[in-house]
Amino acid sequence: MKYFLINLLLLLILAGCNSGSQPRQQLSYIKLEGQTMGTYYRVSYGSPQPQNYQPGIDSLLKALNMEVSTYIKDATISRFNQMGSSMPLDMNPYTGQAGSYRNAHFLSNFLKAKEVYSKTDGYFDPTVMPLVNYWGFGYAPKKAVEQVDSARVDSMLLLVGFDKVTLEVSGQDTLFAKALPGVQLDFSALAKGYGVDLVGRFLAARGIDNYLVDIGGEAVARGLSPRGDSWKIGINTPKEDAAPDDIQTAVALDNQAVATSGNYRNFYEVDGVKYSHTINPKTGFPERNTLLSASVFAKDCITADAFATAFMAMGLEKAYELASRLPEVEAYFIYSTEDGAMATRYTSGLEHLFGQGQQ
Repeated sequence: MKYFLINLLLLLILAGCNSGSQPRQQLSYIKLEGQTMGTYYRVSYGSPQPQNYQPGIDSLLKALNMEVSTYIKDATISRFNQMGSSMPLDMNPYTGQAGSYRNAHFLSNFLKAKEVYSKTDGYFDPTVMPLVNYWGFGYAPKKAVEQVDSARVDSMLLLVGFDKVTLEVSGQDTLFAKALPGVQLDFSALAKGYGVDLVGRFLAARGIDNYLVDIGGEAVARGLSPRGDSWKIGINTPKEDAAPDDIQTAVALDNQAVATSGNYRNFYEVDGVKYSHTINPKTGFPERNTLLSASVFAKDCITADAFATAFMAMGLEKAYELASRLPEVEAYFIYSTEDGAMATRYTSGLEHLFGQGQQ
């Protein structure tokens, strides 16, 4: 009986070792590349059977853009922006697509934006869209502001405030309403992160446990890379003249997401004054502070993406204090010192990645 129990135990141990995801050596790794949301996407994944999921990924990202892209006239968000007061939202199931609902992407972005708006005391606010257009960084024709009209900025600030957009659900009806006709939404500060998560879920639903999804530098990783260790992604050097592949540091992603926001690429200069794409919803002006970039680590990329944008608007001290309090994020900041040098600061949960010494 003793030998029978020992053999049975050995069989159970061996069965446990063979359960779960496929051994890495049995996986074929595939890398896909394409364009979406005005930038690139790169998807790498390991699968027991080599299978090209690019058509499905492209279709998924196209559907997302049709709901959240302000550059597409017929997108859900564009139709909301053009409405005078309210818009019914079609949430009916797609025919023949079980569990798939119309405008689910738009609603998911809206709800996450509401959450981050509240947690950042309004520093993350998608209703800055009129100001983003005014400063030349939105869907309107790109044009640098040659002469700042403070009175006009003040008038557009009256349209800013996420509390000016309400969601009403009554039975089967979903209605979005705006307090003023000029209120508009812009989900560009979290839609890429949402797209990353969306592609990740697409792969996971097909039994893919090992993957890296990267859309314009926002990324999520699960499982192991082809090398058999954690996936790695670089954080760019936040300099205006830095090449896209100029990396400040590389980090290992252990089943997590990362998103970086910075003011060193998307900006213009007029009469020696630099105007960046990060609009402070409190002032209505492009934010100018010592923070060069904010990289946020979280379970999902939409959370990391939204907080990275908010932290850039908040500035180093406020951002560091908030990131240190929030259990769902860790943050790595690169900022300029008084002598023009670059320094870093990060929350305690990242010490295993960057060491214990702060610059």
